[in-house]
Amino acid sequence: MKIGALKEAFAGENRVAMTPDSALLLSKLGHECLIETGAGQAAGFTDEAYAKAGVTVLPSAKALADASDVVVKVRGPEPAELDLLHEGETLISFFWPAQNPELLEQAKARGVTAVAMDMVPRISRAQKMDALSSMANLAGYRAVIEAANNFPRFFTGQVTAAGKVPPAKVLVVGAGVAGLAAIGASVSLGAITYAFDVRPEVAEQISSMGAEFVYLDFAETQTDGAATGGYAAPSSPEFREAQLKKFRELAPEIDIVITTALIPGRPAPKLWTEDMVQLMKRGSVIIDLAAERGGNCDLTVPDEKIVTANGVTVVGYTDFPSRMATQASTLYANNIRHMLADLTPGKDGIINHNMEDDVIRGATVTKAGEITFPPPPPKIAAIAAQKPKEKAKELTPEEKRAAETAAFKAQTRNQFTLLGVSGAALLLVGLVAPASFMQHFIVFVLSCFVGFQIIWNVAHSLHTPLMAITNAISSIIILGALMQIGSGNWLVIILAGLSVFMAGINIFGGFMVTRRMLAMFQKS
Repeated sequence: MKIGALKEAFAGENRVAMTPDSALLLSKLGHECLIETGAGQAAGFTDEAYAKAGVTVLPSAKALADASDVVVKVRGPEPAELDLLHEGETLISFFWPAQNPELLEQAKARGVTAVAMDMVPRISRAQKMDALSSMANLAGYRAVIEAANNFPRFFTGQVTAAGKVPPAKVLVVGAGVAGLAAIGASVSLGAITYAFDVRPEVAEQISSMGAEFVYLDFAETQTDGAATGGYAAPSSPEFREAQLKKFRELAPEIDIVITTALIPGRPAPKLWTEDMVQLMKRGSVIIDLAAERGGNCDLTVPDEKIVTANGVTVVGYTDFPSRMATQASTLYANNIRHMLADLTPGKDGIINHNMEDDVIRGATVTKAGEITFPPPPPKIAAIAAQKPKEKAKELTPEEKRAAETAAFKAQTRNQFTLLGVSGAALLLVGLVAPASFMQHFIVFVLSCFVGFQIIWNVAHSLHTPLMAITNAISSIIILGALMQIGSGNWLVIILAGLSVFMAGINIFGGFMVTRRMLAMFQKS
């Protein structure tokens, strides 16, 4: 089959659906690759690079559509682009079918098979084709970069001779792919980062990245991701009110807000209202990643950056991935390649549009003159959400003291029990063993006891960096062995000598390992 990549017609779109590297891999599936001249220029891929990869460069969109069996692009098709496609031709791109019923009708009338990359179901097997996640990852990272560009202070806190600089406080609303990418970038820049999501089970992921999860005092069972194809579902009005109340409490303290909440097939939910913007400090920044779907902030203007009367900057750019066009094109072209690999199971260049396949069926919105959107639920469940862990109850000072007292009493009882058992055992041994044996045995017991107590009381977090010092506790063994090495019993002398030898290896080996570890952190 001939796979052709169109040049994006949308103003300011810099991405391209095929790269020279992806074209080479597509050719191994038996496909012939075509591209419209200049399609990859804005992303850093020249026509010469495509030609070198064996891609045929055609002079116009019409020439490419006429010569191709499958047309790939990034943004949803313009009506004029759909008019170029002939009956039986396949189009693979973002489509947003719920928001573009007129495009569905046009594709149906043209007899075009349309595969929407935004409709790929979120099941494990389809992750390699999940273009939404690929672009959301870039958008989340880029959102933090844009926030830093518009924020008049450092992200990280500093203590300098000129004064103390407090760290910025960042709130990320939505902990999907974009939200997690934003959290990672924000924490890396040193900001105090908070994050909220309607799914409390993601709290552990957020905490593991160094951010703090914002809890609501509200109990609501959220729709399982498996039931919604892995995407978020609308919340109840009561939950929304509790959510907005919490955001109003946070607004005066937050410097940067990054909103990422989207619900497939619906306008973006309004989560950051105008009164919240008015509560924010002058110089604060709002980055609205949902601007293309109407925005999560009341004041968002798509594709524009505005400054409110109280000095808050609201950024509503819709082209965050396009601002990283080379990387975005590489990731998206790989998503397209994997989709074509599923459509070409025989690797013979022949498309097999299997509507029994969950991924292909879910992404296909028109086929053979029929509209196939919306798709049925996938037979394979989406990635299931984990059950939320109960939030640990914070103890009062009185409860903490009571717990510490109980722990101390329990430890004391255990120690008395251990001492009693040990004393009885020593008494029993002393009654039956000769005096010479008891001298050696007492030294052995004391060495074990002292060594155990010293090593056990070293904090576990210090064992690795203080490996040599904790290993040097073996000197206790050497001390006991030296006290025994002068005895007249030949067996005791041999055992004491072996103890000195083995403990010495442990000590010197520990110091050598530590020196090598420290050398790893030294600048060359």
